[in-house]
Amino acid sequence: MEEMEVPTLFLCPISLQLMREPVTVCTGITYDRENIEKWLYSCRNNNTCPVTKQPILHTNLTPNHTLQRLIQAWCSHNHGIETCSSPKPTIDKTQVVKLLLEAKKFPEKQLKCLKRLQSIASESESHKNFLKSTGIIDFLVTTMIMKKSLEDSNSTTIICEAIDVLFHLNPSEGQFRNLMNNEGVQFIESLFQVLKLGNYKSRDYATMVLKLAFEVAGPTQLNSVGTELFVEIVRVLRDQISLQACKAALKLLVRLCSWGRNRIKAVEGGAVLVLIELLLDVSERRPCELMLIALERLCGCAEGRAEFLNHGAGVAIVSKKILRVSHVASDKGVKILTSICRYSATPRVLHEMLILGGVSKLCLVLQVEGSFKAKERAKETLKLHSLVWRNSPCIPVSLLASYP
Repeated sequence: MEEMEVPTLFLCPISLQLMREPVTVCTGITYDRENIEKWLYSCRNNNTCPVTKQPILHTNLTPNHTLQRLIQAWCSHNHGIETCSSPKPTIDKTQVVKLLLEAKKFPEKQLKCLKRLQSIASESESHKNFLKSTGIIDFLVTTMIMKKSLEDSNSTTIICEAIDVLFHLNPSEGQFRNLMNNEGVQFIESLFQVLKLGNYKSRDYATMVLKLAFEVAGPTQLNSVGTELFVEIVRVLRDQISLQACKAALKLLVRLCSWGRNRIKAVEGGAVLVLIELLLDVSERRPCELMLIALERLCGCAEGRAEFLNHGAGVAIVSKKILRVSHVASDKGVKILTSICRYSATPRVLHEMLILGGVSKLCLVLQVEGSFKAKERAKETLKLHSLVWRNSPCIPVSLLASYP
C-alpha cells in the first residue's frame, strides 16, 4: 500500500503510518496504540501530547471504534485486505483481583494464574503499568518465597513463571529497594533456586532480576552472599545462556566483588578461570571491559592472584587486551599485571611476563597516549623488576628507550 493513497485521517500523527488500532488520549487526539505507548513509556518518560503539547494527565487510552471501522472499510474497499487488528481487550481491577484471589485460595491454579498474568502483561505497556498498580509485584514475590522451601519440580516451575512475569513488568528502582528491605534474603534465595534448577530462559531472567536487586542492596546484604550463589553466577557465564544474561552476570560480579570477603567467595566459585577463558574469545568492547574489571578486583586478593597464575593464558591474554580494546580495558589490564608483579613476583612469574609480552606491553603503555594512572603503574612495575627485565632480549629494542 502506498503511503500517498492513505487518507490523512487514517495516519498516526507520530509516525505517519496507517493506524492499526486507533486510541484516543485525554487531550482528544487519536493515535495508533503501539506508537503512543512507545511515546508514553519510553525511557524519556514523555508526558505531553505530541500534537497539542498539552500535558497528558492520565494514560488511559480509549479505543476509537468509529475510526477503526472506517479504516477497515477503506482497506477492504481499496485493497481487499484486512490490515487492522482488533482492539486489545481492556482489563479492569476486578478481573485481576479475582485472578489473584483464586490463585491464593487454590494453589493448584497458581500456574494458570501466572500464565494469564504473563499474557496480560505482554499485550501492551499500559497493561504492564496497570498490573503494577494492582500490587501484583507483592503477589509474585510472596508466591516465589512460599514455593522456594518445597524444592520440587512443580514449585520450581511456578517460581520460574513468577520471575518471567516479574522481569517483564520491569519494576522500578524504588520497588526493588522496598523489596530488598522487606524480604531481601528470601527473595534472593528463590532466585538462587531458579539459577540452580531452572531452564535456560528462567536462569536468563533470574540473572537479570538478581542484578537489579543487588544494585539497590545495602552493604549487609552484599556481604552476606554465599559461595553457592557465586557458583551459579559463574555457571551462567560458562553456559553462555545469552548475551544479556552474561552482561548481567559480569555486572553482578563487579558489584559483589567490590566487597573484600566476596572476592574469596568468587574465586572459590571458579570466577577467575572462567573469566580468563571468556577473555580468550570475547570481541565486544563492553563485555571485555567488564571481564577485566572483575578480574582486577579478584586479583586484589592472594587467592585470586594464585588462580590467575594457575591458568597458563592469564598473563598472555590480559597483556594482549591492553591498548587493543579501550582506555578502560587498558587501565584495568595494567592494574592486573601490576598487582601480579607486586605481590606474586616469583621467578616463574617474572619470566612469563617477559616471554608472554607483558613487559613489552608495559613499555608500550609509556609511549602512547593514555591514562596517567596507567602510565604511572606501568612505570612503577618496570622499575620494580628492572634488574630482571631491563637487559632481556625479550624486550624489543624499539621499546628499550622508554624503559624507565
